[in-house]
Amino acid sequence: MPRQVLFLHNDPTAPAALLGEAFTEFGFDVRTFDVVAPERADDPVFDVSFPDPLHFDVIVALGARWAVYDERLADSWVADEMAMVRTALSGGVGVLGVCFGGQLLAQALGGTVGRSPAPEIGWHDVHSSRPDLVPGGPWFQWHFDRFTVPPGATVIARNDRAAQAFSHGHALGLQFHPEVDVALAQRWIDEDTAGDMAGLGIAPDDLLARTAREVDDAARRLRLLVRGFLGTLQSPVADDGQHRAHSRR
Repeated sequence: MPRQVLFLHNDPTAPAALLGEAFTEFGFDVRTFDVVAPERADDPVFDVSFPDPLHFDVIVALGARWAVYDERLADSWVADEMAMVRTALSGGVGVLGVCFGGQLLAQALGGTVGRSPAPEIGWHDVHSSRPDLVPGGPWFQWHFDRFTVPPGATVIARNDRAAQAFSHGHALGLQFHPEVDVALAQRWIDEDTAGDMAGLGIAPDDLLARTAREVDDAARRLRLLVRGFLGTLQSPVADDGQHRAHSRR
């Protein structure tokens, strides 16, 4: 029976893209769950009934335009998603968090999330101490917030603006967007009604051209990242004083 991965679509504009392709190539049955559906994007404050994470082998929490610490969301689905993440990890399920999802994962495990003094949009270099898990190199970014890593977590990638990746047992949190392909970059550029790029002096045509140049190598490194992450799920980790192996039925 194929292993199953559940992608949490926290924002209708942030799909799995290349990450979905990578998990499919590694033999996973890909499922998706719309946390905020397109018709609720303008009013994202509501309650959500999340699926049971223990029915899956991996949970991937994707990006979103909102802030994890937004008071409007704190007592609604953000709190419920953090609880889901904790349940998944306590049950031996792997959790991968991407940008907003990585920030949510960090906060769920006791870290913090706040406004970054140096936001990142476009391709930024990331330096890794564990290239077997998170390869270094330029990765696509689009964030104005950043996380501090949770207690007991290990920073495995960073740059001069933010911690870019941390590991914590069967959890891997990323600040960057490894899933971005040319089509998704074009979508985000087209939807930049807030003028985020203009505020940072970024020309849309330049960003799209850079993406076209970088995407093939980034897709190669993404597959190394997914392979490395899946490798961590085969090892037992300490959890509340006990050791358990990742084993799904």
